[in-house]
Amino acid sequence: MAYRETEKVRQRKQEARNRILECAYACVAEGGFRSAQITAVASRAGIATGTIYRYFDSKEELFAEIFRLATQREVDKVAEALAGAGPAAARLEAALRRFADRALRGPVMAWALIAEPVDPRVETERLQYRRAYADLFEKAIKEGIADNSIPAQDARLSSTCLVGAIAESLVGPLSPGHLEMTRNGNGNPQAVTDKSLVDTIIHFCMQGLTGIRR
Repeated sequence: MAYRETEKVRQRKQEARNRILECAYACVAEGGFRSAQITAVASRAGIATGTIYRYFDSKEELFAEIFRLATQREVDKVAEALAGAGPAAARLEAALRRFADRALRGPVMAWALIAEPVDPRVETERLQYRRAYADLFEKAIKEGIADNSIPAQDARLSSTCLVGAIAESLVGPLSPGHLEMTRNGNGNPQAVTDKSLVDTIIHFCMQGLTGIRR
């Protein structure tokens, strides 16, 4: 008779898998993918290194899933801002501001998602991440064209330009070297409270989108 897992066994395995994901996520949030070694994840989870490979075929598979989990959280926050009330242009501005604010409040994870050198499998997830934002922005731009808060334009092209502009403008401020130089005496990155940086990025994006000088 073929062995069949009981519901209790399946639940225990899922809990173990989730625990590994939680610990891996925490490691990435603290030091990026480069610092999230399998040994560190295992130690944090209180398991043997080999146990991780019972649930994930490789480190790349584990990291790709962490990337998906982290990016989905960020995409959901932007989608939430875009779903608010008011003209599409105002909602889009709020969404872009949320993107930048959240990145600067969690610079290590944001750097890992936006620019940290990663394995090809994770880089594939990064392309999906950027495409998810572009899809949201494209929809908002089309809504803005319809409600006259945004001039007529190629919504798809403009959406990809927005993703590129906001992501690239954050690469420098989020980079490990920049954060290290701007740490204060308490070891906290000063850049995370730089409102003028966010304002400049958002003004640039919205002026390019609407043609209105701010």
